[in-house]
Amino acid sequence: DGKKSSTLTVVLKYGQDRTCAIDGLKRVSRPGRRVYVRHDGIPLVQNGLGVGILSTSHGVMTDKDARRRRIGGELLCEVW
Repeated sequence: DGKKSSTLTVVLKYGQDRTCAIDGLKRVSRPGRRVYVRHDGIPLVQNGLGVGILSTSHGVMTDKDARRRRIGGELLCEVW
């Protein structure tokens, strides 16, 4: 709808047998403790099986996209 919002909405996905596609979510950066990483310091989530979400100067993106584009940013959360 084009409106800016201060909330992040997560829609859960389920498999054929009603199992959750998301096993866990960890909030990394918080208002009182911001976590910034360089492109070469972005951690692997669950040994590469999970996804890290970063806020960069080029927008919000996954850890894989940030590594490929060689940009760092604020590590918001990890999803596995």
